[in-house]
Amino acid sequence: MGISIKNLRKVYENGYEALKDISLDIQDGELVCLLGPSGCGKSTTLNIIAGLLDPTSGDIAIDGQSVVGLHPKNRNIGMVFQNYALYPHMTVLENVMFPLRVGEHRRSREEAAKIAHKFMDMTNIENLADKKPSALSGGQQQRVAIARALVQTPRVLLLDEPLSNLDARLRLHIREEIRRLVKGTGITTIFVTHDQEEALSISDRIVLMNEGVVQQYDNPQKLYLDPANLFVAQFMGSPIINIFDMRFDRSDGMLRGKAFDIALADLDGSRFRADAAGGMLTEERYKVGIRPEYFLTEPVKGHADGFKPAFEAEIESLEMIGRYAVLHFDAGGQHARSVVDARTGIRQGQRVAFAIGYDDIYLFSEDGTRVY
Repeated sequence: MGISIKNLRKVYENGYEALKDISLDIQDGELVCLLGPSGCGKSTTLNIIAGLLDPTSGDIAIDGQSVVGLHPKNRNIGMVFQNYALYPHMTVLENVMFPLRVGEHRRSREEAAKIAHKFMDMTNIENLADKKPSALSGGQQQRVAIARALVQTPRVLLLDEPLSNLDARLRLHIREEIRRLVKGTGITTIFVTHDQEEALSISDRIVLMNEGVVQQYDNPQKLYLDPANLFVAQFMGSPIINIFDMRFDRSDGMLRGKAFDIALADLDGSRFRADAAGGMLTEERYKVGIRPEYFLTEPVKGHADGFKPAFEAEIESLEMIGRYAVLHFDAGGQHARSVVDARTGIRQGQRVAFAIGYDDIYLFSEDGTRVY
């Protein structure tokens, strides 16, 4: 049945509202990421689910049973903290066994050790059984913390930025392991991160939050390709989306900007949202979003047949990212980026023509609401 969060609010004594009416349904066995900038409310949400914080109002149900008011130890939740929280005086085996040697999960030492070895083998730390945490690398400590959380076979596994202390290459490896482990065990898992790449690669669905509000709750591809608003569009994607301020001229149906213009007739009317019904825009100013990979480029010397440039710009710098290059340039007084194949041969200082794929642009009103 999974987790059901209804109208969750958290207001601190100083009046700060950390969560504003959060409602989510997480399916049984699903891996969901809480994603967003610092202070958006993701860790607060996780801590309320764990029972480490009390909500101001709202309800949380796990498998149909409300857990609000239940002591953390009675919620059958496993949690992995950012700093792993291992006991320094215990060996790896003793750390992993610990949840089975206390409280209602208490087992005999022999039985606890047998179960612990099973999960240590699953997390590839069997050979570290007799070592203390101080002798382990960050990745090894992280595996110990996960094994300790899994050993009590919790209904829910919570991970609070567990990869933030690891180097980039190890993060990539460990996040693959985490997905394999949690999907293999079928445990409903909530993973908190501020890293969008991490969330995109590991999640079944992502909860993107900002200022205590859920901005969009969707599968990773939908968040990237179909952002609900300007915040989602700007948060998802690397390099960041280009946003251009434009003015709507009702006399000829043109969106006019400092670098280029867009004819309303070139946009597919069926894709306009309700507040721009019939393809007629109602406001004077809009923001146009174009992801760097959706600019079409052509050296100015000779345009290819069918290539219709919207504007030209001189390449100020190039940033190599493997098989791709990020072109940095000025577009009407605004810094912009385009992603191209690194083999195109475009160089710094070269003048390049840019065309726009109209099917791949986003149009937002001044308040950030997406209308196209």
